[in-house]
Amino acid sequence: MGDLDIRPADENDIPAIVALLADDPLGAQRESPGDLSPYLPAFERLRTDPNQHLMVAVREGRVIGTLQLTIVPGLSRRGATRSVIEAVRVQADERGSGLGARLITWAVDESGRQGCELVQLTSDASRTDAHRFYERLGFSASHVGFKLQL
Repeated sequence: MGDLDIRPADENDIPAIVALLADDPLGAQRESPGDLSPYLPAFERLRTDPNQHLMVAVREGRVIGTLQLTIVPGLSRRGATRSVIEAVRVQADERGSGLGARLITWAVDESGRQGCELVQLTSDASRTDAHRFYERLGFSASHVGFKLQL
C-alpha cells in the first residue's frame, strides 16, 4: 500500500470525492461532478457533525478512495450505539489492491473506538461484487433494506 494516508476529508477533496462517487453506472446517474454547488453545504453539515466521518485515502497527494462513517446512538439493543458505513469508493486503477479492505478495516476499528456494538452497511442490490467483498470481510446479509425517495 505504500505511503497511504486515511484521513478526514477537507473541502479541497470534494471534487475528487464526487468524481469517485460518479465513477460507476449507478453513481453516474445520480452525481454531478460538473456542478459541485450542492456538495459544498452537504460537506459543511458533515464537517460540523461529530457523528459524521467523511474519510479519504490519499497516496502521493491523490485521493484514491473514500467512505463515510456515521455513528448512530440508539435505544434498541439495550441502548447500543451502531455505525453505518456508506459511499465506499475506490479509484478504478486501485481496485483489487486491498485499498477497499483497508478502508473498511479503518471504519470497523473506528466504530470500536467510538463504542459501537454493531457496524452496518447497505449496498445496492445490483452490486453483487461488492456483496461478495463485504461477506469476505465478515459482514452478513442479514436484513432486507427499503428506501423511499423524497
